[in-house]
Amino acid sequence: MTFKSLIQRVHLWAGLILGIQVLLWMLSGVVMSWFPIELVRGEVSAYSAPSIPLEAETFASPGGIIAQAEGATSLELKRFMGKTVYIARGESGIANGIYDASSGERITPLNEATVRKIAEQDYVGAGNVVRAALLSYPPKEYRAERPVWRVDFDDRFHTRLYIAPNTGEVRARRNDIWRLYDFFWMLHIMDYGEREDFNNPLLMAASLTGLIFAVSGLIVVGYRLRRGRFNNDISLLIGKRSKKVTMHKSEK
Repeated sequence: MTFKSLIQRVHLWAGLILGIQVLLWMLSGVVMSWFPIELVRGEVSAYSAPSIPLEAETFASPGGIIAQAEGATSLELKRFMGKTVYIARGESGIANGIYDASSGERITPLNEATVRKIAEQDYVGAGNVVRAALLSYPPKEYRAERPVWRVDFDDRFHTRLYIAPNTGEVRARRNDIWRLYDFFWMLHIMDYGEREDFNNPLLMAASLTGLIFAVSGLIVVGYRLRRGRFNNDISLLIGKRSKKVTMHKSEK
């Protein structure tokens, strides 16, 4: 087998292997471009709370809060559900509890009634809360710390909020648009597990196949240019077009 024949065969098989994935890349790209990312993330129905200055008041001793908050190394003072609170954080920066800044009393873990209030305060859509549940094994659409509270709304997109039981933070907003987007995102990056890895072996293999296809194609073009095949192809094309025009005129 000559080198030219080998390159042509490699180009053919690389194109066949790559063709299906290229189609999926184009399809997923088109679908994802249809939806504004704010809609996908549920931000269009999220309440943007104004910044409220902390009131001048007597606060509990920060040292006392850190002493009773296991693993805490720092405190953050902020407003939460209409009151001033301390958020205790560990070395990694992850919050592990909320404490009333005035009394020092621990507020978390949150109960269902409080979680529902947080969800209703965060959500500005047309739906209402239909259920709230503390999940130790949430669905794959949620990929952060657990357990976590999930609050479902009955709007047309079936909005779902995931709220951390130890901080009251809304960790994720999901809806049916996000689920559709996430499916095509999976096809786009070829990560069929966690759907987050840009460096997975499948994507690497597809990228390498695309490179082989492009390089082999350029070599084939080089062969055709060197042998004047493109001039023959153009002449043949012009000849066919002229013949069609002549036949069309003779029919008139």
